[in-house]
Amino acid sequence: MAHFIPRLASVPLDFQPGSSWKYSGLAGIDTLARVVEVASGQTFDEFLRKRIFDPLGMSDTSFVVPEDRQVRLASVYRSTDKGLEATPPMIRFPKTYFSGAGGLSSTAADYFRFAQMLVNGGNASGKHLLSPRAVELISSNHVGDMFPGQLGRPMGMGFGLTVEVVEDNVQAGTFRSRGSFGWDGAFGTHFWVDPQEQLVAVLMIQTNVGRMIHRDFETAVMQAIVQ
Repeated sequence: MAHFIPRLASVPLDFQPGSSWKYSGLAGIDTLARVVEVASGQTFDEFLRKRIFDPLGMSDTSFVVPEDRQVRLASVYRSTDKGLEATPPMIRFPKTYFSGAGGLSSTAADYFRFAQMLVNGGNASGKHLLSPRAVELISSNHVGDMFPGQLGRPMGMGFGLTVEVVEDNVQAGTFRSRGSFGWDGAFGTHFWVDPQEQLVAVLMIQTNVGRMIHRDFETAVMQAIVQ
């Protein structure tokens, strides 16, 4: 990233800063990862391992899947007229490029540990990886009404710090609680954190038809709650 991110400075802007907002799925988030490297003096993978993965016990999360774990790596599928068909991943990064946007491989168990830390207000086993205020800022809508319409998102949705936020679940047509937040992965993964219900949900799939499955999964989980 130390070589690539400075090159972005020569790319024309889509609009003047502060005049609009648009989700940046790779360049924007990778730029933030480079900021972490400069501020910490560590490579992004080292920073994540020391500050997040090791403290949370996320032993199966990494930018490069070790050779002895390659057999556990799920295949990526695409939908065709003949059904699901195995296909190479749409995004490939060099082993030394630690993308903040989409470079990590993980498991449902590891991702659950990360989500559980967020629903606990940044607390993990009695240790605060984040402050409650930091989690509050992550899960707050920072873009007003500029998110709906992007990436197929409906009215009633906002965008926090790299997560979508349910502002109005009736407008958004979702069973998720107001204030719940989460995001999707490029290959179909999906998670959300629900502070109101003290609930987290993690869905791991590897197909491009994920959006329909995400909604059904959300509805099934939330419909199962009986108080």
